[in-house]
Amino acid sequence: MSDATANGIADTAAGRKPRRDIGIKKRYAAERRFKAYGIIAIAIGLSFLVMLMWSIFSKGYTAFWQTEIRVPITFSEEVLGTAEQANESQTKLLMANYPQLARDGLVQLLGINPDDKKAVSAANGLISSGTRVALRDIVMNDLSVIGRTEDVWLYASSELDSALKGQYDLSVEESRRPISDLQLQYIQKLQQAGAIEQRFNWGLFTSGASSRAETAGVGVAIIGSLYMMGIVLVLALPIGVAASIYLEEFAPKNRFTDLIEVNINNLAAVPSIVFGLLGLAVFINWFGLPRSAALVGGLVLTLMTLPTIIIATRAALRAVPPSIRAAALGLGASKNQTVFHHVLPLAMPGILTGTIIGLAQALGETAPLLLIGMVAFVADYPSTPLDPSTALPVQIYMWANEAERAFVERTSGAIIILLGFLAIMNVSAILLRRRFERRW
Repeated sequence: MSDATANGIADTAAGRKPRRDIGIKKRYAAERRFKAYGIIAIAIGLSFLVMLMWSIFSKGYTAFWQTEIRVPITFSEEVLGTAEQANESQTKLLMANYPQLARDGLVQLLGINPDDKKAVSAANGLISSGTRVALRDIVMNDLSVIGRTEDVWLYASSELDSALKGQYDLSVEESRRPISDLQLQYIQKLQQAGAIEQRFNWGLFTSGASSRAETAGVGVAIIGSLYMMGIVLVLALPIGVAASIYLEEFAPKNRFTDLIEVNINNLAAVPSIVFGLLGLAVFINWFGLPRSAALVGGLVLTLMTLPTIIIATRAALRAVPPSIRAAALGLGASKNQTVFHHVLPLAMPGILTGTIIGLAQALGETAPLLLIGMVAFVADYPSTPLDPSTALPVQIYMWANEAERAFVERTSGAIIILLGFLAIMNVSAILLRRRFERRW
């Protein structure tokens, strides 16, 4: 009889639980504790994620709605000149006093005495100073409006927009809020007349940089980001895949290739700001490429993304069973035919997934773009990758440094847009993998 059996019989005779049962219960208790620790860790992580998302969305969802005022604008020939004069020379139209047209229309709408300077100034503070561009575009696109009166929806000032969104406490005394008591009376008149409402803010997606929050948008930043992602895709994908195929399928195994592999893995962990310093030194100072250009940003992000694509591609190639290679070679295929006709197509889902994840990582980078000067104030769309532009994360960084209260919601709104692009790219990677992945 073994010692364990004898001890168990002795414990049973003495009325104690066998030692084996005690050991099993301890192991089960340890497993339950470990499982509980894991659940607690996941719960803590999810709680922080929920708090982060709540902070962003609670502040940023209002950026997708903008307060606008319907103002009857009289496109006076005294201010703009006649249509015949405009056809001969458009210089006067470009330099015309459009804010006067908006001010006169609002004064007429509110029934204010034009000679009351205080009342006119208070009313004029309700509309954005960016109305100049809006009214100028209307006239330049259709000269027939000259001499007519048209109802035009104009952006409200950022102070009025923030007040109606509840970002200011209007119950405090007048000296402690940006909206005066007289302006509150005018707001009530506009609301009773149905001339003020919150409409979807298309300008957030189409406008460029602006010093006025109500007219600022991420349109230019989106185009700049698309330019950079296109450059990264065109350069990083073929170079990364070619390097991976050589290292995995053709390169001899020696100290030199081992050194290359170690350096590729190390480059994947290098801080992104180092790539920004490299881009500043090489592409701008040495090659003389223009600062704040999407081309330079794309080249810098290409260098940063290459290690990620190479590592993902090599993992995808390594996941193809050796039997595929052996079968192709056994049927008489050459090494090149085996790799490009059999191995590479089967590894393509993993390659695409790694590429998309690398692009998503590059899309959210800010530090390297700051170093190459992509913090310029860019209001016009870049027509080529060599034109000055900015990117979504850089635009968020710039808005976060603005002191005006209205830029807080613009910053959070831009973060929501960026998160949307990142979510789309990551979901695409998951769907591609599930669609084309084969299990061996």
